[in-house]
Amino acid sequence: MRYAYPCNIVRDDEEARASGRDAYNVDFPDVYGANTGGWSWEEALSMAEDCLGVALGMCIKAHEDIPAPSPLAEGQVLISVAPIVAAKLALYTAMREQGVTIVALADRLGLQENAVRRLIDPGHRSHITSVEKALGVVGRSLIVEDRPRSSIAESLLL
Repeated sequence: MRYAYPCNIVRDDEEARASGRDAYNVDFPDVYGANTGGWSWEEALSMAEDCLGVALGMCIKAHEDIPAPSPLAEGQVLISVAPIVAAKLALYTAMREQGVTIVALADRLGLQENAVRRLIDPGHRSHITSVEKALGVVGRSLIVEDRPRSSIAESLLL
């Protein structure tokens, strides 16, 4: 699965009038609680990536499925999580799909339970090779792809 989600970035005219500064609101329709903002378009984009990673991490903490992203609609901007976060989300998703517990994965990897908990925690720093090894144990692999920035984002930056 690609961990790239459409978001709405909308200029907050009311806040701009009240503060005299540009302000933008960001929301992700597919991810409950993923809302943020910024004082510039660039800051809103930066905050959006962080917000998305945290909100998807909350799905893990709540033992919920990671929501699938909907197609990008006109006017929306596609935001992806950091590669290490995507790897952790993929590991968590594979474990849920296969019914593999943290204890079972720890046994397969020869690790302590806490080490596996950290491997699926987007808020914990992990080495990508450790997450890739765990993905291999559950029969998954990671593909990293690069692409040009969204033309919508580029046009609004100009």
